[in-house]
Amino acid sequence: MVSLAPGILLIADPFLKDPNFARTVVLLCEHQDKGSFGFVINKLFDQTLDELVPEVLVPNIPVFFGGPVQMDTIHFVHQQPELIDGGFEIIPGIYWGGRFENVVSLLNEGRLDLSRIKFFIGYSGWSSGQLVNEFNEKSWILSESDTALIFDEKEQNIWQQSLKNLGNNFAIMANFPIDPSLN
Repeated sequence: MVSLAPGILLIADPFLKDPNFARTVVLLCEHQDKGSFGFVINKLFDQTLDELVPEVLVPNIPVFFGGPVQMDTIHFVHQQPELIDGGFEIIPGIYWGGRFENVVSLLNEGRLDLSRIKFFIGYSGWSSGQLVNEFNEKSWILSESDTALIFDEKEQNIWQQSLKNLGNNFAIMANFPIDPSLN
């Protein structure tokens, strides 16, 4: 049985109405009694990294809406600890953060594999007990992490694929209409 812990994917229930999280998948990076945080991995932001961070010279690097908290901050997850200093290992092989100045330099030098790093504006945060309550209310479906999904370039498929990966009972949910009353 999967439980709330760093590295778990939170898959929004098909009928979750919160506009920040409808049809999203969140990579949970931290879960403690005092609170939890993570990043929405399947909601593309409307600006690229070079538009948000002028020091980045590489155009068109996508940025994802990490969540509604601190929308003036840039975060990242990656699989390149040999190049990026100071990251925190969420689960084996997947790291959160590191020295951002280092990342900018590596990007500008063309030394980072862009398929192994994902950038976010803002983050998703829950106060003490809030995420547990939302889970108990069936707002979230839990799944083991899937590296291919976390770094998938086709963000529009991540939510459905996450459900399909859980098997037949959940795969049916992937095709539920957003508003069943319009069906």
